[in-house]
Amino acid sequence: MHNNVLILDFGSQYTQLIARRVRELNIYSEIKPYNKLPEDLSEYKAVILSGSPSSVRSESAPHPDLSEIKGKKPLLGICYGAQYLSHFNGGNVAPSATREYGRANLSFVKDGEDFLEGLSEGSQVWMSHSDTIKELPEGGIRLASTHDVANAAYKIDGETTYGIQFHPEVYHTTDGAKLLENFLVNIAGLEQDWTPDAFVETTVEELKQEIGDEKVILGLSGGVDSSVAAMLLHKAIGDHLYCIFVNNGLLRKNEFESVLDQYKHMGLNVKGVDASARFLDALKGESDPEGKRKIIGRVFIEVFDDESHKVENAKWLAQGTIYPDRIESVSASGGPSAVIKSHHNVGGLPDYMKLKIVEPLKMLFKDEVRRVGASMGMSPEILGRHPFPGPGLGIRILGDITAEKVAILQEVDAIFIDGLKKWGLYDKVWQAGAMLLPVDSVGVMGDERTYEKCVALRAVESTDGMTADWVNLPYEFLQKTSNDIINKVKGVNRVVYDISSKPPATIEWE
Repeated sequence: MHNNVLILDFGSQYTQLIARRVRELNIYSEIKPYNKLPEDLSEYKAVILSGSPSSVRSESAPHPDLSEIKGKKPLLGICYGAQYLSHFNGGNVAPSATREYGRANLSFVKDGEDFLEGLSEGSQVWMSHSDTIKELPEGGIRLASTHDVANAAYKIDGETTYGIQFHPEVYHTTDGAKLLENFLVNIAGLEQDWTPDAFVETTVEELKQEIGDEKVILGLSGGVDSSVAAMLLHKAIGDHLYCIFVNNGLLRKNEFESVLDQYKHMGLNVKGVDASARFLDALKGESDPEGKRKIIGRVFIEVFDDESHKVENAKWLAQGTIYPDRIESVSASGGPSAVIKSHHNVGGLPDYMKLKIVEPLKMLFKDEVRRVGASMGMSPEILGRHPFPGPGLGIRILGDITAEKVAILQEVDAIFIDGLKKWGLYDKVWQAGAMLLPVDSVGVMGDERTYEKCVALRAVESTDGMTADWVNLPYEFLQKTSNDIINKVKGVNRVVYDISSKPPATIEWE
């Protein structure tokens, strides 16, 4: 990539959002922890410093050496980043008289500045800080103010160094995308050439070079990530890609057959393995959520290992890992935190499999994965699929798992999901599903009392699953869905709708 933007993460909740906003401008960006600067900075044409929960006035404040960046490359400090550039370069950062948080409007915008082109007085910005810049750094020139924040934006004379005390990456900042474009395109001179088509072309060529004529095994899940990864590999190596789709007995109704049919129409070399009995036998009597996850992961590995041995001389394992799975973020305490997580399709493979790993999507966000899939002509039905947990219905059946419970939940889930599609609601929801609760409740059907199962419906809106809010589905839809479930699914006499947000609740119930 010849147009890289380096984003140094100081622990802000918005760091991934900065990267995504940059990429929406068709400019490639990468996130690195502030305390792990790349040794070779030559490939980066611009640098952005993120916000942080820390204060620059603290003794433990994140304090990287920017001597090879500041004054040498276009540099933008956001919130903590702007305060950092001021505090350690002759300025003065002090506590705000009041916490500056939420919407504000620019009350002063300096004329004739490329950085502020297209912004005007009254433009809305989003603040989120408890410190504020009282005095600008050496050479600092004020560019913008709000009613409460005198130094909302500034630059350093003689450098392409800029600081802003608001967040251009959040949608509440009306002209945030324009501001980032001004900095990256007008000032840093980056080309806007990071497109799905360009990614496909480059990645396919790299995969050809890396893999050659060796064989690759991929565990398909039926989801967006593994499907797009499969298509990229198929473009690169054709029939040397061996896809395995395992039925763990915990898929949605008819999903095993329908997904295999979809893949057949994509020209992929796919083998379907029905191991549902094996999974359900292993899960007998287990009701602990973590215990169920471990059993499902272990049995998946066993099945996948058995099948992979049937592919002679396979050298590679492909995974649909995406960028948020891999980003090393920074904790509020100033140290590196999250490490790369195992991809749910393969459950974390043991060392004895001795396969090299290839991850075609490892630098993409979820929305970019969908755009790449669309550029390859993949079906909107596959690309628009809601996320589905690796353990499937196993963590949507609270308590122990039986074939009877799975069958009940499959029917409930099918009515709910099909209803969302018929009512034109499916694409407005990020993820939806049904939970079978370990509760029998009293009901009345005809003249008889019943004592049957309760199910919970869940529908959330989100961008990445890190946070989520419940969707306000129409009462008429919920009423129709509840009636259909109770009338058509034997064993269920009560339906409830989950209106919890994440946090504090999670999307799944287990």
